[in-house]
Amino acid sequence: MTYIGWVTRIVIVTTAAMTTAAIAYAEEVSDYPTSARAEYVFGCLKANGEMRQAIEQCSCSIDVIASLLPYDRYVTAETVLSMSQVRGNLGGEFRSSEQATNALNDLRRAQAEAEVRCF
Repeated sequence: MTYIGWVTRIVIVTTAAMTTAAIAYAEEVSDYPTSARAEYVFGCLKANGEMRQAIEQCSCSIDVIASLLPYDRYVTAETVLSMSQVRGNLGGEFRSSEQATNALNDLRRAQAEAEVRCF
């Protein structure tokens, strides 16, 4: 095989490996479903005036949160936040458990970082 043939094969193999790595990275980074991202942005827009600038900031915000907090941890924190507003014993379990508090703290830290970076 000629030198050009070897170089061509090396380039093809390297390109395939880089493409595979890029796809794997994109899937890892985008583990939040589109519907969850959209729901966050809609809520954020309601809280921030529904202006064009808010769309950019809210989109940035969920991207930062997604980069800092795995999706399953985000779902846990959102569930705790919602359920802690329920009155009585059921809501009390979500307000007083250490696991619930830790999940909320993780979400709040991610939101604070998003606030600093995006707003």
